[in-house]
Amino acid sequence: MSPTIQQSSLVGEVFRYQIVGPPNFGLTNLRTVQDWVVIRRLFTVPGVVQVSSWGGTTKQYDVEVDLHKLDAYNVTLPQVIGALGSANINVGGREITVGQQSVNIRGVGLFDSGGAEDLTQGWHVNDIENVVLAQVNGVPVQVKNVAKVTVGFVPRLGIAGRDRDDDVALAIVVKGRTYPTNEVVARIKAEVDKINNDGTLPPGVKLVPYYDRTTLVSVTTSTVLHNLIFGCLLVFLIQWIFLGDLRSAIIVGANIPFALFFSVIILVLLGQDANLLSVGAVDFGIIVDSAVILVENIFRNFQARPEQQQQLLQQLAEGRFGADPTRAGDHATAWTDRLRMILVSALQVDKAIFFSVAVTVAAFVPLFTMQGVEGQIFNPMARTYGYALVGAMLSTFTITPVLASYLLPEHVRELETIAVRALRSAYAPVLRWALIHRKTMLAIGTAFLAAIGLLTLRLGTEFLPHLEEGNLWIRALMPQTIGLMAGEPAAGKVREILLRHPEVLTVVTQHGRPDDGSDAAPFSNLEIFAPLKPFEQWPADLTKDKLIKQLQKEFAEELPGITFNFSQYIQDNIEEQLSGVKGANSVKIIGRDQMILEDLAHKVLHEMEQVKGVEDLDVFWVRGQPNLNVKVDREKAARYGLNTGDVNLVVQAALGGAVATTLLEADRQFNVTVRLPPEYRASLEAVRNVKVGFTTPDGNNAYIPLTELANITLDTGASFIYREARERYIPVKFSVRGRDLGGTVEEAQQRIAKNVKLPPGYRIIWAGEFESLQLAQARLEVIVPISLALIMVLLYGLFNSLRDSLLALAGIPFAVGGGVLALYFTGLDFSISAAIGFVSLLGVSVMDGILMITYYNQARQDTTDAVEAMFQAATHRMRPMLMTAWSACIGLLPAAVSSGIGSQVQRPLATVVVGGMLIGPIMLLVVVPALRMMFLGREGRSQAATEAGRPSPA
Repeated sequence: MSPTIQQSSLVGEVFRYQIVGPPNFGLTNLRTVQDWVVIRRLFTVPGVVQVSSWGGTTKQYDVEVDLHKLDAYNVTLPQVIGALGSANINVGGREITVGQQSVNIRGVGLFDSGGAEDLTQGWHVNDIENVVLAQVNGVPVQVKNVAKVTVGFVPRLGIAGRDRDDDVALAIVVKGRTYPTNEVVARIKAEVDKINNDGTLPPGVKLVPYYDRTTLVSVTTSTVLHNLIFGCLLVFLIQWIFLGDLRSAIIVGANIPFALFFSVIILVLLGQDANLLSVGAVDFGIIVDSAVILVENIFRNFQARPEQQQQLLQQLAEGRFGADPTRAGDHATAWTDRLRMILVSALQVDKAIFFSVAVTVAAFVPLFTMQGVEGQIFNPMARTYGYALVGAMLSTFTITPVLASYLLPEHVRELETIAVRALRSAYAPVLRWALIHRKTMLAIGTAFLAAIGLLTLRLGTEFLPHLEEGNLWIRALMPQTIGLMAGEPAAGKVREILLRHPEVLTVVTQHGRPDDGSDAAPFSNLEIFAPLKPFEQWPADLTKDKLIKQLQKEFAEELPGITFNFSQYIQDNIEEQLSGVKGANSVKIIGRDQMILEDLAHKVLHEMEQVKGVEDLDVFWVRGQPNLNVKVDREKAARYGLNTGDVNLVVQAALGGAVATTLLEADRQFNVTVRLPPEYRASLEAVRNVKVGFTTPDGNNAYIPLTELANITLDTGASFIYREARERYIPVKFSVRGRDLGGTVEEAQQRIAKNVKLPPGYRIIWAGEFESLQLAQARLEVIVPISLALIMVLLYGLFNSLRDSLLALAGIPFAVGGGVLALYFTGLDFSISAAIGFVSLLGVSVMDGILMITYYNQARQDTTDAVEAMFQAATHRMRPMLMTAWSACIGLLPAAVSSGIGSQVQRPLATVVVGGMLIGPIMLLVVVPALRMMFLGREGRSQAATEAGRPSPA
């Protein structure tokens, strides 16, 4: 075998349908249509890489041999198998020349079932019955003399049911990992509609879809677009409130479509995709921050007094901002003072904007390093964010000044808006007090951070919030050794219980495993898929969690002894991949001996039963499977001229069935299988008495019971062998509900470490969501400091001062504190999504620090008093700092409060940003200026003394 790369992904199952037919059409015919007609058509759809059939019966021709008749006609079972194979064959005789023509020679000897033209007519078995086995005194012995030939089906490995139907034929369509879901599903639906209407199917047969991924995608898209649109409107409103000018708000808002279009163009050119879940968390407030800074600066300079404006124009002419481009060239006369003011405004903040964008992009470096599930979700977000920020910066220095020159009024009132005046009147005395009582403010800031540290310890942890899919995927684990048919009553009961609840649209059960071997589930495995009605149609007091609790109670009362695991369709596939078993999380006990492993599993199970929050707890036992072992005694077999292969051929054919040949119906192929009737395998005694034929010395056939040639025992063996990294293990699966994942597992680990002693050579690992959380946290612990170091390098390049660079980072702890407060009071756990929110805070917090320190350094050139310079810097930059921070805050407010389908992954991220940007800037405006003065106090005093000691210019 040569290895191949799997084309499907964890979320590739995008379409499900049931194939239905008229009354008396039969499950076998439905499965034949599915396997030989529908699948072939669906494989022609670009993007479809697999179609897995579930349920129905796979057609085969059964030849049930009567051992007594074989004995009477002196025929053996191997003779029957061989005769059937040689009687179903075509041959080629090359060609002959007839006249001037070449004529091919064909020896036609294939079985004809009558189903070549119409698959429903493929029930004729005359050709099989008339196969000659031997000749006795000129009379042929044919198959029909020793066997009963019927159209049957391959022994079943799984059964599918839906609603009130216990046995139906279903199929799952899987897309390739690189294909967009919407495009593939649209093509699948079009092909299904074509199959239903173009005469491909027999009369009355239809494909009835009951699930397609586009429903989830469309609902999620609606939720995301709702949040984005409202976020844009709120960002627009913030600009209006702070600037008091509608046209200024329009100029800022114009950067949003430009940045998004720029991002989309880059994604298309690079052949990259955007992720709907993570793109919904893109904060337009952060994207327009550079435009906010520039427009606010233009607006502030336009509001300045005439003498201040003339001073700025004089500085431009003197080259303070670099060479003056407005005084040279053929177009110098086109530059009005108004345009020069816009240019000056841009040159004042160009470095701050550039480095702020660079710092924000650097802050997203951890997102590019994420792997696994979190990488698939947030890597596209990082790319989209980065491209949009670059596009926004280009727009800020090109489109924004042009729009400002056209849209801003000739004369801007010097009065600020009511909101800004109110904020400034409240802020100025507080800042003045803080600059005087610096130690007190430092103590307040330290106390705030200490309180945040205590709250952080009380936050729960989880891997990722679960995306609400609007369905239930329930996995039932029945007794380990149960037979397929014995478990069917439980499957029917599960459907009955679910259908009692009007919130359930339909119920599909999958018992066992599909015939194509795409899943290795045992007969004890029952999977239930239950799509739900939209939540708006539910009773007001009923939630999904309450529905699950009701179902758990009903299942426990009516189906005792069966363990149920509740999840969702996509979520279940991802969890199985992460944990390695059919469950959200698992404890893997690794070791050599299966008995010791099971003993340890009992102890681990007992300890975890005591842990609050652990649900769906069970062990996948590795022993207990009854095996009927037929071990051939070579010496006894040799006495009758038999090898072990001769005996085992009879065992296989008699009990399991041996394929003698393949019957062709047009382009369809079905096995012709030889097997003994059910009564020969109904009990152990019947198996022992199965007769094995052998040749006597005189050339005749004789028979001897199987028990005379082999030791037949009923033993207990392995039911399933789990391996990882070439080592055996036994899994204990569990879910966590009503408590955070990290705290639950931590308590379980402590109990197991204390009470379960592992022998040498045995160890325990925790797989699933908890393992992924640990790996992601460990990766962030390395990458985030690297990202901070990169930010420090950028800041040093801007300020050329290590102290200023460090002070620009001073707002980060307070922004992080605001995010922690938001998580705590909203009851959300710390997750990878929340961690991305904290990473997003780095860029905006540093941007505010850059604005503060840049303007302080400018003000410091005009005054010798460091405290006064800081006061001027903070008061003058209050508006742009609050605008940038609160734009980022309010831009994600809809995502933070949303509860619709598709909002779950975004909510922790958005909540952190909202909390951090609401509280962080306030602390930055009050505490950080005082902190800076503590570092600059000596500098301010020494510089003041120096200035006082200089002689007067007079």
